[in-house]
Amino acid sequence: MKGFLLPGVLAGGVVSGGVQQKVSTNSEVMKTNTSTIRLIYPQWQGGNVAAMVPEVKDPDDAARGYYLGAQLLDFLAPCGGQETLTVPVSTQIGERRVTDGVLARNVILRQTKAALEMLRASDPGRIVTLGGDCSVSVVPFTYLAAKYGGDVAMVWIDAHPDITLPGDPYPGYHAMAVTACMGHGDAKIVAELPAAFDPSKILFVGLRTWERGEIKARQHQYGIKHLTPEEVAADSDALRAWLKSCGASKVVVHFDMDVLDPAEIVAAVGTDPDGMKIEAVIRVINDIAAEKELVGLTVAEPMPRTAIRLRDMLGRLPLLE
Repeated sequence: MKGFLLPGVLAGGVVSGGVQQKVSTNSEVMKTNTSTIRLIYPQWQGGNVAAMVPEVKDPDDAARGYYLGAQLLDFLAPCGGQETLTVPVSTQIGERRVTDGVLARNVILRQTKAALEMLRASDPGRIVTLGGDCSVSVVPFTYLAAKYGGDVAMVWIDAHPDITLPGDPYPGYHAMAVTACMGHGDAKIVAELPAAFDPSKILFVGLRTWERGEIKARQHQYGIKHLTPEEVAADSDALRAWLKSCGASKVVVHFDMDVLDPAEIVAAVGTDPDGMKIEAVIRVINDIAAEKELVGLTVAEPMPRTAIRLRDMLGRLPLLE
């Protein structure tokens, strides 16, 4: 089976009978693979997306779709015996109220603290994060930026720039992920984060929609550069040039599945046309890893529409309740 993710970060698992089996964490494995952890972070509260998933009839199920998405990514992604940590994430819909301009701010704050506590106790050198909405990158990326004294660049592969702020029309924290990584946004959340990225060390790849004019203006104000899907479709030359000039020896990569072209695959909430092809995403991430030391990789925003509907169907069958 051809690996979808980086073999150096998500190492190949043990295959038995055509089914990939996860390697159990034990003391022997821990001694040989202490530097990389696999962080399962099923945070879903950052998105207000039910209206964008109309085929899922129950809006609560649609809202929690990222939670199931993280579980599916964990099942599907190769596992090389890394220590696996799972961030405790609430599934209670009732906790989703807007506080200080952020949807579900209090529960997200609680989960942010829990994730940071887990990382500090484990002290990994590299982190693979499987989410969850886009905000799942905030904790591991700022943790790694602090660990390496700011010698870390961030490549954000996404259809959107995720630089909204509390008080903007959309209160979803997943759209504030990059601004949080920069140390901007909700004061209580930002106060917990161990570091902040300078905009000069951030690059957007696959960006194709800003949704509102002020978001494009804000990107210009921050001075964050970007590459469109067309600019990385044939090769990674422009990306390599940026990496050589970014001033960091290490890099973290965020891969939002909505960057993918919906004409090829619909894997996320976002379905804006003319996205990146799967092979282009694989090449780009591998080229980044060849150019710099890759210390963090996040795969985020999976919205398993079909799996949610199948789960609902199974839940209404006799003897399965």
